Amino acid sequence: MADLRAVLDGANSKRAVMGGWYESVAPCVLMAATDPSRVEALVWWDPCPRTTWAPDYPGGNRPDDVSRYLEALEHWGTLRYARGWAESFKDFSGSLPPDEEVRWTAKMSRNCCTPDVALKLERIWLETDIRHILPTVRTRTLLMVTTGDAKTVEIADHVAALMPNAVVEAFPPMGMPTTWADNELARRPKLDAIQRFVGMEPRQNSGDTILSTILFTDVVSSTEHQARLGDRAWADLIERHYALVREALAEWRGTEIDTAGDGFYATFDGPARAIHCALQLQHLQRQLGIEIRAGIHTGECVISDGKCAGLAVTIGARIAALAAPSQVLVSQTVKDLVAGSGIQFQRLGEHELKGVPERWRLYNATG
Repeated sequence: MADLRAVLDGANSKRAVMGGWYESVAPCVLMAATDPSRVEALVWWDPCPRTTWAPDYPGGNRPDDVSRYLEALEHWGTLRYARGWAESFKDFSGSLPPDEEVRWTAKMSRNCCTPDVALKLERIWLETDIRHILPTVRTRTLLMVTTGDAKTVEIADHVAALMPNAVVEAFPPMGMPTTWADNELARRPKLDAIQRFVGMEPRQNSGDTILSTILFTDVVSSTEHQARLGDRAWADLIERHYALVREALAEWRGTEIDTAGDGFYATFDGPARAIHCALQLQHLQRQLGIEIRAGIHTGECVISDGKCAGLAVTIGARIAALAAPSQVLVSQTVKDLVAGSGIQFQRLGEHELKGVPERWRLYNATG
């Protein structure tokens, strides 16, 4: 998402139509949720908010399928890899693509990236799940699917049910493109559909909700520290604590929303930045002889007087209250959005959050 924003800024583009194929649209969806003023519309071909199977996502790839995909990547960039792709293509098209397309696929994969990068990207997709944020996307969205793939159509309908302003349009199967001329007739209905959709009169977003990452921090055993140090020394320590927190927020592009005693409430446009900020604060606060606990959640916030409010903020505060000293506790949503960031997580099971419906899976972020 940061890369997308940098490209838009570099091109002096204030607002753009974004899109792509399969799971690669995840950063565009996240930007539409967190910074809707920059995204005019989304076009998502074969929408895939999660790639792997789960009890509440039966359309995902089963473990055996995932193992075959990962094994196939050992031959990335070769004709052997491309022939394997051709066999999988046959599963839903009913026929093998011509040899020219197989050779084109091998060349495309070589030009795209090296085998180790392909494997790393595949593992990122396998760990990513953006279903939690789809209901927060108010941007109008075109979901494009192929009628020959029943599973893809089922997933597209599922995605459309989660996104408030999404529509599904289906098209007959088309092979992988070799040249523009060869596929002009097959491409034209899809291009026409995109042009019609983009040319629609834009719906005005209410602008009163936004996806945001919430960070709450709190000094551990603050009353005991105050009693031991005395009021004046404690006040000096808290001032230094405030300064360190604000420096870290500035570095990781966080926005200070409120303070309460020794606690901080801040928001971020991305969950990875919030985690890195909290982990950095852990280290810095130890230099002062104190520890902090932190809780992080990503969710839809109501904008009130220019500040984030609502249930997502309450959830972030409840998660922070459950954190142990020097612990950065995050929700499942946060974990699912930072795949590939290098951040490690320790599973802590399901927990009840006071006053919040259902049980929540929580994780300890360890850097």
